[in-house]
Amino acid sequence: MLAIALTVQPQVASASGQGPLHIAVEQLTELPSGVRQPEGLAIDPATGEIFVGTFDARMPEPERNNQLLRFSRQGKLLEQRRFGATPLTGLAFAQGKVYVRNFGASKLQRLPATFDASTPIEDVVTFKALTPAAPTSRHIDNPEGSHDQIVYGSSGFPGINGMVFDRAGNLYVSDSFQGAIYRITQATACSPCEVSVVSRDALLGTSAPLPFGANGLALSEDESTLYVTNAGDGRLLRMRLPAGPLEIVAESVFGADGLLFHQGLFWIASNQTDTVVALDETGRMRVRAGGFIGIGNGAPIGLLFPASTAVQNEWMIVTNLSLPITPMKGDEWEEEVSRWTLSRFRLPFIQ
Repeated sequence: MLAIALTVQPQVASASGQGPLHIAVEQLTELPSGVRQPEGLAIDPATGEIFVGTFDARMPEPERNNQLLRFSRQGKLLEQRRFGATPLTGLAFAQGKVYVRNFGASKLQRLPATFDASTPIEDVVTFKALTPAAPTSRHIDNPEGSHDQIVYGSSGFPGINGMVFDRAGNLYVSDSFQGAIYRITQATACSPCEVSVVSRDALLGTSAPLPFGANGLALSEDESTLYVTNAGDGRLLRMRLPAGPLEIVAESVFGADGLLFHQGLFWIASNQTDTVVALDETGRMRVRAGGFIGIGNGAPIGLLFPASTAVQNEWMIVTNLSLPITPMKGDEWEEEVSRWTLSRFRLPFIQ
């Protein structure tokens, strides 16, 4: 039986009775002026420094100002490297380097963790269109006896999004648009690197209004199982490695974005509920952090469209992507944001 105990902290509110533990969040820092939409997140475990990549996809493209940012463990801006018009998604830290999912350029890139404004950006691998471009169709049995068949479409643009390293340096990458999981063998050392497809499955695609399927990735403690979030479908999935079938672990995690396995729990940035939730291995919610409180001086109070999480000792850091996604005007609080932030909360003690 999983037990969660909590030391008393001013920013933490525990649940009453049995049920998920509820935790409040606090603002850690703001992005520099003119930089918006923090999405990817990684931590240097040795120094506690925080790396943030932005998903600035505004139109027209010349207005975009995508950056890789480096903050101190306390949230002080140390350095920034411009990426221009190409939005960035997932980040990872490995062997002294920051790995960047350059979504707009369909590339995996890397820089030294000590980068500055002029540090060269190294291309590791470029992702291509798959054949077929879309995952297989999905058959659904409805409760009243009817059946649905979802046929996915794709332009062939690789929607590279989440990634996770195993202990051997192999890298797994998700493709939100083509419904795929990739593997790059020894990504920290290969040159040139090759991409292999681990899975193409209908459960990795989506037809939801949030147009991102396969998203966050995490490995089990023994690295025998790969876990995947599907943001549009709101699911946590799992796949036995090297290439087992996908299974549904949990549903109704709306906007299931960034994924992190830590101390026996799956921490998911639920961007459509403005929370970070922690599920146990049965899929039951054990912790719920954050919630949207409002806008103060142009910045979100609480969480607003959280996209990624990372552990910094006893803290969990969260990016507030705060990205409007509907074509309508005036229906989303994200439209009111003019200052973009990182939040944090103290992790509960788990026994």
